[in-house]
Amino acid sequence: MGREEAVITEIRELLEFQPLAVLATQAQGAPYASLVAFVASEDLKKLYFATSRSTRKYANLAADPRAALLVDSRSNAVSDFHQARAVTAVGRSGEVDDRERDAVIRRYLEKHPHLKMFVHSPTCALLGLTVNTFYLVSTFQKVMEVHMTP
Repeated sequence: MGREEAVITEIRELLEFQPLAVLATQAQGAPYASLVAFVASEDLKKLYFATSRSTRKYANLAADPRAALLVDSRSNAVSDFHQARAVTAVGRSGEVDDRERDAVIRRYLEKHPHLKMFVHSPTCALLGLTVNTFYLVSTFQKVMEVHMTP
């Protein structure tokens, strides 16, 4: 296995294991962060999350689709300073179109079955972040980049 394949495997494991991510958006030039339940596409080129259309994060993304999702392995122990891993996915977001919506909802609910009523509510927006770059940080300061191709 090559270096990039090993990094992708590590990213995949982290994305599959963790249920929540920190979504970073922009609000009038200032950053805004919130927790979201997410799921990755099989090829890792998209990360999907759901939110109500009345949320600040939705308004922020409607105004500026650039966003980042941070997923980490921390357990809030001292050992995290040397053992925790984090991956940041940077890209552009948009609502999932009708052609792929059912398949994305199925995948999302496999990971988050407790959110079934929420994702099927008329006020819920299903969003996808198209990943341009992943930044994987491990062993405190080791940073690896993976650029995704369209």
